[in-house]
Amino acid sequence: MNFRGVIFDMDGTLIDSMPIWHEIDIRFFAEHGLDVPEGLSEMVNKMSMEEWADYFVREFPIASTPAEVIRRIEEMAADYYQERIPLKPHVPELLDLLDARGIPYGVATATYRSSAGAALKRLGILERMQFVLTAEDVPGGKTTPAMYRQAAALLGTAPEETLVIEDALHCVQTAVGGGFPVAGVRDACCPAEEWDEICRLAVCSGNSLHDIAVWLTATGAGGSCQSEHLHRM
Repeated sequence: MNFRGVIFDMDGTLIDSMPIWHEIDIRFFAEHGLDVPEGLSEMVNKMSMEEWADYFVREFPIASTPAEVIRRIEEMAADYYQERIPLKPHVPELLDLLDARGIPYGVATATYRSSAGAALKRLGILERMQFVLTAEDVPGGKTTPAMYRQAAALLGTAPEETLVIEDALHCVQTAVGGGFPVAGVRDACCPAEEWDEICRLAVCSGNSLHDIAVWLTATGAGGSCQSEHLHRM
């Protein structure tokens, strides 16, 4: 594996945003006088925005269109991304390493463009990214490898030489299915059984971006390497 570019996930990888989505689910359902079904957050995390909106309109008795659902969720998420969500530990460390090695990088996220841009700008890393791709740019989000392929095209790299850094199993599976090597970084919201599968699929995995930086440093951030799992739990 000869890495010439890096694609970062955002939620759960660069920013600590995963817990807020359960809060948004609760608030959104409460607005419609509904209780959140058990396991809903885990299910919708694997959906694109369009799939989630279609599901909600189809399954629950509300007088909203899918477009209205998408717009309302975006409004509810805006405050979190503009004001509250913190950067994950060791992000600057890893970006500095990539800059020092001349390896370009960007973001591919299923989050709304307005929320992604607001959070990354507030946290001081937006200008460091070559691009920010969202589900508004690539229909279907990360349900297919199309977003990763478009990101690699923007980097000017082939899939096999483009490292994807992800925290969610379904996204890891999509990237691997598209021919991308993946580094898995553990988020506190990731169930143990999903983390075990991420470790199996990834070329390396760790509890933080520091672990990924250590691994990249050890491999020369672009030289040949073997699969390695750091601090596996």
